[in-house]
Amino acid sequence: MDSLSSTYYVAAWLATMALLLSLRLRRLRHLNRPPGPKPWPIIGNLHLISHLPHRSIHNLSQKYGEIMQLKFGSHNVVIGSSVEMAKAFLKTQDVNFACRPKTAAGKYTTYNYSDMTWSPYGPYWRQARKMCQVVLFSTKRLDSYEYIRVEETHSMLKKIFKSVGTDIRLKDMLSTLSLNVISRMVLGKSYLDESENSVVSPDEFKKMLDELFLLNGVFNIGDSIPWVGFMDLQGYVKRITSTKQLFWCCILCFILCCTIEHQQIYHQIMRFVGAVR
Repeated sequence: MDSLSSTYYVAAWLATMALLLSLRLRRLRHLNRPPGPKPWPIIGNLHLISHLPHRSIHNLSQKYGEIMQLKFGSHNVVIGSSVEMAKAFLKTQDVNFACRPKTAAGKYTTYNYSDMTWSPYGPYWRQARKMCQVVLFSTKRLDSYEYIRVEETHSMLKKIFKSVGTDIRLKDMLSTLSLNVISRMVLGKSYLDESENSVVSPDEFKKMLDELFLLNGVFNIGDSIPWVGFMDLQGYVKRITSTKQLFWCCILCFILCCTIEHQQIYHQIMRFVGAVR
């Protein structure tokens, strides 16, 4: 009797799932979808994307038009390749397309999409954006840091002048300039200023940032085919996790060092004030 009732239960469950699936497929058939190549099972249209994705997408747009649909693994992707389509996505329908797709990079580097770059559009994102506009990146605040940009630019120009007659990598110098400006604005000291309590050297810190930027832009198979994400086939999640931990350790060390320095200066001032009294 129990086996018979369990059989009926399983049959009812399968019938319900089949009905829901058929309704979903029927609904999808009536959608007016953009044109595009027929996807393969599991991988979708990933086989059509080369190591230069922008060129592959351009070639496909020549065949299917200014708006087309591709399937990357389990995800449908709508691509616009004209000024009119860009205006429709970024201006007319900007609220509907404001969220970034959720990837392993955003999940692991920003603690489950908690920063303004990766967080979905909503109250949290709007509040973070308001704080950045009003507090962090206001015109008054940026103008107050103009001397930092001037000093670091002059320092870079002096290094270029001293390197006359030798080969230089302007990319590295511009990267160092940006990092010095940002670190001085945020931490109050240049990232090239190595202290005794430093977790990593300046060169290691720069390589770590390059690794973070790289891992935030690589193609991860687990993002397109979620059910194989736990296997980390390319090893990107492991690299992201280890780099993230070291990065935040460095930031915490910088903050603690700055706090200790400020406390020492404060105590020196208080001792001086006490001596004057």
